[in-house]
Amino acid sequence: MELILAGVPLILRGLMVTATVSIAVLLLGTLLGVGGGLALSYGAKPLRWFVRVYVDLCRGIPQLVLIFAIFYGFPALGLQVSAIVAGILALSLFCGAHMSEIVRGGVDSIPRGQADAAKAIGLTFTQRLRNVILPQALRRILPAWVNTAVEIVKSSSLVSLVSVVDLTMAIQQIVGRTREALLFYAVAAALYFAINSTLSLAGRRLERRFAHG
Repeated sequence: MELILAGVPLILRGLMVTATVSIAVLLLGTLLGVGGGLALSYGAKPLRWFVRVYVDLCRGIPQLVLIFAIFYGFPALGLQVSAIVAGILALSLFCGAHMSEIVRGGVDSIPRGQADAAKAIGLTFTQRLRNVILPQALRRILPAWVNTAVEIVKSSSLVSLVSVVDLTMAIQQIVGRTREALLFYAVAAALYFAINSTLSLAGRRLERRFAHG
């Protein structure tokens, strides 16, 4: 117990970094995903091709490779980025690619008659999206979004490989000093489990709320 208490300050700092990275990636990835999903469903053919290449490319490349590509590739192009920014950008691209497919699937699952009826009563394309299509698609998108959020929290540990002191790196540093690997990796597992369990619980409550609505 004394060893755990001594490591609490570093663990908390690492936990804050993990939370920051996860939240930033989910926000950026969701924005990319909404834009990409709508482009795949409604965009002009050149735009759909461009987004399709982005989605397939980022889904087909391991997240760690994306992180290294940005961390080492941007400086080679004269663009200096910090390790944490490189991690956030890489994971956001990965998250955005998955969210694009999730949004596309949710939007395409809405019967075409819904949009046709909304168009017949004079709603513009933006109004049809906002008032008819997206509210219904959200119910289908939400479960997959929660699963993606859980995966992103776990994937955030990859930023430790570019020397970002997140929860995983903090635990590694403590293990290096104390040699108590089993104890502190159990602490890390418990913290990741607590975060993802909370996300899953919140997601189920939201699903029930939207399903009831």
